[in-house]
Amino acid sequence: MPRAGAASRSPSHVRRAVVLIGFDERSASILENAQAATAAIHRAVAERLGSNRLMVGGFSMGGLVTRYALARMEMQRIDHQVGVYFSYDSPHNGAHIPLSLQAFAHYIRKLDSRFSDQMNSPAAQQLLWQHIENWSDKPGVSPLRTEFLDELEKVGGWPRIPRILAVANGAGNGTGNGIDPGTTAVKGKGLGIIGTDLRTTPTGSDTLAAKLRVVSLQKNEVLAERLPDIDGAPGGTLESFQILAAALNKIIGLGVENPVKDHCFVPAVSAVAIRGLDTHKDLYADIDSLPPDEAQVDDFLCASQNERHTKVTEELCTWLLERLPD
Repeated sequence: MPRAGAASRSPSHVRRAVVLIGFDERSASILENAQAATAAIHRAVAERLGSNRLMVGGFSMGGLVTRYALARMEMQRIDHQVGVYFSYDSPHNGAHIPLSLQAFAHYIRKLDSRFSDQMNSPAAQQLLWQHIENWSDKPGVSPLRTEFLDELEKVGGWPRIPRILAVANGAGNGTGNGIDPGTTAVKGKGLGIIGTDLRTTPTGSDTLAAKLRVVSLQKNEVLAERLPDIDGAPGGTLESFQILAAALNKIIGLGVENPVKDHCFVPAVSAVAIRGLDTHKDLYADIDSLPPDEAQVDDFLCASQNERHTKVTEELCTWLLERLPD
């Protein structure tokens, strides 16, 4: 539900144009891709008919790209003519890919570097709450994420002129998606991968996150240390385990079982910028019952139930359309 006191208006009957922005390389730095968003905003202002203020935002990473672009324009004293900024399941406080999946991607780098390259791309490192560069690394905050957050802070953190809205594909009542920590999600059954056991993020200290074996006889273990039960947290989900399993099952000798398909990718508390991701208490917070002034945005809406990351629903989109700028 919207926060108490949230204003609601009927959708405007004014005809509006929709401008979609694409990036040459979506895995490039958020700071670089913000230049494309800035150029699009300038062009929209120059070519619009009438004086209606713009509504600018984005889905997932796009919400961070446009957040930074607008804040930077304001720092430069550029009149962006934006009345409403919105983000749609954007990871304002970080996104999550299980340690086991990151480790496996790096473990098979010599066989297929695509997954590792994606995990280590600038955008991924800037978005992920916890990141590892190599399979044997301990999870932590990437220096690129720290750099991005510092740059965001230099431009004020958020745009201040437009009204700031956020919607989340995660539930706002603190109900998780039912995925237990430390549970086998992908298990090798083909001759070349028997022994591999990729698990949902475990809790506790020195707890097994993954066993890795591909082609060679050697088997390695990945341990997690004191991570919260984030895979089952309220939030937009991503079918990362299923995507990996489907790719492996196409390769002779690398067949796997896939008992867990997805995981929380953008926790609801991150999408509406109200809490961090470091503890169970914060991840599973009853957002709908929290004081409104805890949020960094002006207004927000969480989905009625946990659903796929960036899923377009009547519930969330109607709420946004009712808040179009005049």
